[in-house]
Amino acid sequence: DGSSTGQAPGTDSEVIIEPCAIFPDPFRGAPHVLVMTDCYTPQGEAIPTNTRAPAKEAFDAAPEEEPWFGIEQEYTLFKNGVPLGWPTSSARSFGGPTVQLGFPGPQGPYYCSAGADVAFGREICEEHMMKSLEAGLNVSGINAEVMPGQWEYQVGPCTGIEAGDHHWMSRYILNRVCEKYGVVASYDPKPVPGDWNGAGCHTNFSTKKMREKNPKALDTYIIPAIEKLADKHAEHIAVYGADNEKRLTGGHETASIDKFSYGVANRGASVRIGNQTKIDGYGYFEDRRPASNMDPYLVTSKIFSTCCLE
Repeated sequence: DGSSTGQAPGTDSEVIIEPCAIFPDPFRGAPHVLVMTDCYTPQGEAIPTNTRAPAKEAFDAAPEEEPWFGIEQEYTLFKNGVPLGWPTSSARSFGGPTVQLGFPGPQGPYYCSAGADVAFGREICEEHMMKSLEAGLNVSGINAEVMPGQWEYQVGPCTGIEAGDHHWMSRYILNRVCEKYGVVASYDPKPVPGDWNGAGCHTNFSTKKMREKNPKALDTYIIPAIEKLADKHAEHIAVYGADNEKRLTGGHETASIDKFSYGVANRGASVRIGNQTKIDGYGYFEDRRPASNMDPYLVTSKIFSTCCLE
């Protein structure tokens, strides 16, 4: 029923779904499954929201490249309209009208933290990871993030279209876990205004030639690929998520949305080359521009197309 989901008009509401990836259901257990589907018109054309179909076309154009992706999904847990660990009362302390009871202190102690006074929502993050693994998703890690109430999990390494499939399904599972706790997972790239980190979806990328043990791969394949990204900076920003200008300010471990940059171990750059890649001469790079609300099919296929097909 495409008209109920905003994917088709009421006068022609049927959307045809075709299974493209199947995962064990971690909530109901066997024999139940979770199914990722492609959406098409009755005439067999991919509907506008089906970003998977063109992404798969791109990856199928050069399978010999063996593109690997590792996606770092940041998100913020909200309850009663505020992030976990933030005050829900409008009561003010004796210190004056600008001091609110229970307001978290400055960033610093929350990243990779432990303790009830700095880590808010760990049970959700842990349960999401376990459910994702039970579903066969390639979720490889979790951590508390810089802003209180903010967390991250990593998907990958995944090859080609698999990155988008696993990532979208991981978001579905996160939303299901959050239901249980009466919490909402926000993918807003700047969930709290002011001197607080935004939320991104850093995307790590390599091809077979980039990661093979060849000390010349950095100069021969990796840096030329990054320079291609520089030439198409505006095109990439256009598909890297909504409201990303609120996050990519040049502060809070981001580069400016208006200017492309890259560097070794530089978390304030658009693209970061890791120290180990620099030392070895081969490896991968991290595109730090994608926002937390990005579409992984759009982002992975855009990186692949720019670096390998153009």
